[in-house]
Amino acid sequence: MKEKIQKINDYEWLLPKNARDRMNVNAKIFANKNILDNIEDDAIQQLTNVACLPGVIEPVIGLPDMHFGYGLPMGAVSAFDSEKGIISAGLCGFDINCGINSIRTNLTFKEVDEKLKELVPALFNAIPCGVGSKGKLRLGYDELDNVMTHGINWAVENGYGTKKDIKNTEENGCMPGADPSKVSDLAKKRGLPQLGTLGAGNHFLEIQKVSDVYDESYAKKLGIVDKDQVLIMLHCGSRGFGHQIATDYLKIQEKAVKKYNIWIPDRQLACAPVNSDEGQDYYKAMKCAVNYSFTNRLVMTQWIRETFEKVFKKSWEDMDMQTVYAVCHNIVKLEEIKGKKYYIHRKGATRAFPDSPVLIAGTMGTASYICKGTELALEKTFGSSCHGSGRAMSRNAALKKFRGEKVSDELRQKGIIGKAGNWKSFAEEAPGCYKDVEQVVDSVHNAGISLKVARMKPLGVLKG
Repeated sequence: MKEKIQKINDYEWLLPKNARDRMNVNAKIFANKNILDNIEDDAIQQLTNVACLPGVIEPVIGLPDMHFGYGLPMGAVSAFDSEKGIISAGLCGFDINCGINSIRTNLTFKEVDEKLKELVPALFNAIPCGVGSKGKLRLGYDELDNVMTHGINWAVENGYGTKKDIKNTEENGCMPGADPSKVSDLAKKRGLPQLGTLGAGNHFLEIQKVSDVYDESYAKKLGIVDKDQVLIMLHCGSRGFGHQIATDYLKIQEKAVKKYNIWIPDRQLACAPVNSDEGQDYYKAMKCAVNYSFTNRLVMTQWIRETFEKVFKKSWEDMDMQTVYAVCHNIVKLEEIKGKKYYIHRKGATRAFPDSPVLIAGTMGTASYICKGTELALEKTFGSSCHGSGRAMSRNAALKKFRGEKVSDELRQKGIIGKAGNWKSFAEEAPGCYKDVEQVVDSVHNAGISLKVARMKPLGVLKG
């Protein structure tokens, strides 16, 4: 398939719709040549599969963090006509609204470095981590329904966060139209004990220092005023709650494909017409998981603030621990782009609307970035950018190649204190498992779809 890719420029590549049978639209990949050469052939095949779906809008997009995923690659975007298109649980992903909160402080690297050996274990004790982890909150079903429908408004009303957090969160932390009646009892049962938990996999909590500022004016608007300023990055999602919703609706949409006589090249692309019950019921249930995830991250954000208070002996307000911004990754949205409405599926991709913050996570041994969206992103990627560096190696391959103890030692030699529930987490998430974040970010920056604002280096890392 790669031999059919045509160069548009150094950071934009075309997969024409005549590259294979039954493609309805072209696909595009945004990446430099080195990243393009290393994208798996199977991931490129998945991109062309999506281009075969009904009502798809040109182009289907692969971003530089693109890698093989379920149905659609991680690091991809697909938009569908709001009347004749489809909605797909698989094109959204299992970890619905996996996303990032960036939290600033007015603390300096020196101040935090002196307390790092105390701070990292304190955070690890405050934030429940690991597979199947259960939170400190004990919700009833009525409260869970409130979380599903009110998102972070529930958190703020219950003492977790402030109205400023709402203002600085995508969708203001709550997608309207969520309907708890569309969520299964099993999903609710899984969601009850997990609010306020980090989980495992690529989820993390990271203490960072600003190493470079590229756009001082924009950075200042976000409260980033200096090199060596300390920020915090929190990356997690909707946990078992969102995973169960995705699982439930994939089964429902597998039947819908037969019911509505939809041809799909891969059963993982199960979907339903946008205006069908199977499509809209999923959309309403997905919003429940989106709102749960926003709330999950803000609850932990408040616990992070309280932990900093205990360690630094001052209030979090005095430390200016405000949300810089909070973004979604795995999500479906009905959005208006250039006067037209589409159901946009972002899977491992971040919204990059003009002048909105774009948060791009690196690895626990490399940098992360804050960027800003552009008008060009609206024109070329439906207002989207990459969400991270993107895996270059499967977890199974990582476990064969890396030892968790050695990864931890290598981090320590770089001045990074890491803590995880087990050594396996360090091995699976070793920096060597991922693409070069500098090349990934340079690709979206030079393509003009999200521009560099600030670069952060890790100081302390928590993994599930």
